[in-house]
Amino acid sequence: MIYDYAVVGGGIVGLSVAMTLGQRFPDAKILVLEKESEWAHHQTGNNSGVIHAGVYYKPGSFKAKFSRAGSRSMVEFCQQHNIPHEVCGKVIVAVDDGERPRLENLYQRGLENGLPVHRITAEEVKEHEPYVKAVAGIWVESTGIADYRQVCHKYAEIAQNQGADLWLNTKVLRLGNAGREQVIQTNQGDFTARFLVNCAGLFSDRIAKLGQVDPQAKIIPFRGEYYELVPEKRHLVKGLIYPVPNPDFPFLGVHFTRMIDGSVHAGPNAVLSLKREGYTKTDFDLGDFAEVMTYPGFWKLAAKHADEGIQEIIRSFSKAAFVKSLQGLIPEVQMADVVPTHAGVRAQALMNTGQLVDDFLIVEGENAIHVCNAPSPAATSSLEIGKFVVEKIAQSVGKSPRTAAIAG
Repeated sequence: MIYDYAVVGGGIVGLSVAMTLGQRFPDAKILVLEKESEWAHHQTGNNSGVIHAGVYYKPGSFKAKFSRAGSRSMVEFCQQHNIPHEVCGKVIVAVDDGERPRLENLYQRGLENGLPVHRITAEEVKEHEPYVKAVAGIWVESTGIADYRQVCHKYAEIAQNQGADLWLNTKVLRLGNAGREQVIQTNQGDFTARFLVNCAGLFSDRIAKLGQVDPQAKIIPFRGEYYELVPEKRHLVKGLIYPVPNPDFPFLGVHFTRMIDGSVHAGPNAVLSLKREGYTKTDFDLGDFAEVMTYPGFWKLAAKHADEGIQEIIRSFSKAAFVKSLQGLIPEVQMADVVPTHAGVRAQALMNTGQLVDDFLIVEGENAIHVCNAPSPAATSSLEIGKFVVEKIAQSVGKSPRTAAIAG
């Protein structure tokens, strides 16, 4: 069989693309290939479950637009399919007067992005989160939480009901061409498709290169480690509590997230993973490690953020240091109140210049589209990314190769 569309990657973005392709082209033959034995095994299944409003992202960027629209479409999807979710809102707080200017800048960015954000006083912060230490805050009412594993499985179910062929335990080994068709060599045999969509997450850059496309960026894996509040301390957090992010450091800082199952996670830190799918400190892959160590962009990034990087490493190995950072938000948290829980690995694209790709990155090739940077808020934005990619496919079929760098 020759498929019309083959999607590589069974995370939330790949399955959204497959589902949306089936909706847009109901007669098309669609294939999804996932190397793991289950859907949502990596980034999708290990994220914080937050439905992001889009307050952090550069106005006009795809992250800003997709998360704003996605925070609505994701809630509607969850409502339609009875998937656990809650629009609980979140507070972003300044813990001292020195953070007030950054908090104000974030508030203005939220307004620029057209979001329902509100300045709140220290007393009003306490109304939302009684145990938080803050001098001021922002209330972002459209933020929520959801069970993204269930969302992902529903996408897969819908795609399959539309007629798509979904293959688990199927790893892409090589890509080739047979005329205008893509030949996809896997451990389960060869597949042929007229168009390929690469949504391979942590391996998206490698799949792109198999397709003779250079995304001009390399995936660098950052492990985010979490602690969880013990059940008798969950009352310390009612919803979502975030610090004001450091604009010079590309991650949001440790925060508290009430999950959809009622548990409360604290974190994450952000440390280099020594393996692309390295979820523990001891996970190591020589090839993955050597690839990072020989990439000039990594060393440029490390030099720029050396101090922050050292602090993240300290928090990784010292529970006391991690808890101290949590106490900056909730002073009552003690060492005995938190226990380690799951970690996630963020697939972050990094350019050779040392600049992190801070927006979604899509690279178009010959009868192919490669989604080469889709970390958070990709889960929130998955329906919108699916729509965008399918529209790109409709526009790109038959065109010569070109690159669309969706970067802020």
